[in-house]
Amino acid sequence: MSWLERTELLLGPEKLEKLKNANVLIVGLGGVGAYAAEMICRAGVGKITIADSDVVEVSNRNRQLAALVSTTGQSKTKILGNRLLDINPELQLNLVNEFIRDEKALQLLKSEPFDYVVDAIDTLAPKVFLIHHSLNLGLKIVSSMGAGGKINPSLAQVADVSKSYNCKLAKMLRKRLSKLGIKKGFPVVFSPEEIATHAVRIEEGQNKKSTVGTISYMPPVFGCFAASVVITELVK
Repeated sequence: MSWLERTELLLGPEKLEKLKNANVLIVGLGGVGAYAAEMICRAGVGKITIADSDVVEVSNRNRQLAALVSTTGQSKTKILGNRLLDINPELQLNLVNEFIRDEKALQLLKSEPFDYVVDAIDTLAPKVFLIHHSLNLGLKIVSSMGAGGKINPSLAQVADVSKSYNCKLAKMLRKRLSKLGIKKGFPVVFSPEEIATHAVRIEEGQNKKSTVGTISYMPPVFGCFAASVVITELVK
């Protein structure tokens, strides 16, 4: 019995073959990206590249797939890579244990003939860079907006970036991309739910200016939405 029997029953053999022949890049393996990667793997995508430079921290345990007591301090790419290969030992997997920004993003995007890119980066500048160059190279991309501060999963949705609203990250992203001549043309996962002021703590860090409270299930919801975009597009 094939481990993809249920998937084939739903999609049919031709679409399953499309997934087996597909090549997907996931950048960012936090609360959103790791779940997106796993769902894409479990759907039967045959070639996956995962990229992230982070290690598991104690504060990740409330929401991130890789985060366990036993994995604290370990590389997220290595943990997720082992997990994906344990799901599909025949998976062609590439691990990129680097912070993807500037020229590294461009090099990565050109390194393989990717059929789809998942942007699960939570830092604005490299996020803009990845989206900009993906679109310039003619690559399909889905981008996750902020899951932090959200608590109602029924409000999560997918729309063209131009139709996203009431999301601070989406607003900043649209502003930056507009300066680069990009105002629409790729899907984003977002939620218009209001963020309570008590859920945000201002603090200066290397890559962020604030910390937003996050509930366990919202980043996985965003990751599953992103995976659904990739999978449904790949089997068209």
